[in-house]
Amino acid sequence: MLNVALPKGRLGEKVYSMFASAGFECPEALGDSRKLIFVNEEKGVSYFWVKPSDVSVYVERGSADIGVVGKDIIDEYKPDVYEILDLKMGKCRMCVAARKGYRDNPGRTIRVATKFSNIARSYYSSIGRDIDIIHLNGSIELAPVLGMSDVIVDIVETGTTLKENGLEVIETIMPISARVIVNKAAFEFKKKDIIKVLDSLMEQTKENG
Repeated sequence: MLNVALPKGRLGEKVYSMFASAGFECPEALGDSRKLIFVNEEKGVSYFWVKPSDVSVYVERGSADIGVVGKDIIDEYKPDVYEILDLKMGKCRMCVAARKGYRDNPGRTIRVATKFSNIARSYYSSIGRDIDIIHLNGSIELAPVLGMSDVIVDIVETGTTLKENGLEVIETIMPISARVIVNKAAFEFKKKDIIKVLDSLMEQTKENG
């Protein structure tokens, strides 16, 4: 049985269709059922939907053999898994943003509001800047507006939310997209099925550009 952790939402539904095209379909997984696990015994696969940020935990711990997660989660939490394939889906950017007109003062510690503390710390360390991390879990854009932080480090898709709050991107840290990750032990013991899925996903990714 191949156990697959899928991120809840539109991305997860797209990813499921790719797995189905690879020969591991389980139509029940797309229904309105409140079940947590969906199994197709004939195809030898089980799916479960989890919060996107939890996918890597399920894969690392071995509850899932394979999963799909954003590059932001991989770089933030550094799970002990194999990062196998970039699906080139769910594209966005990890950016530094600030109020319009903001100018960095090199002589002062930068106050950084973010929920990606490790990514922010690593980025600023790479450019030799001291920072004060303000860890927030939501409405990151509010911090510089209220003067609590100088900048934010967050995911930017369209940039609309930033503009509506008088903020702008001042630096792009890295591009982000959905990645396929695999449990290290499962890759040894279920290699045949995992390779079958990966080969199909690679072909579909090429076809999708």
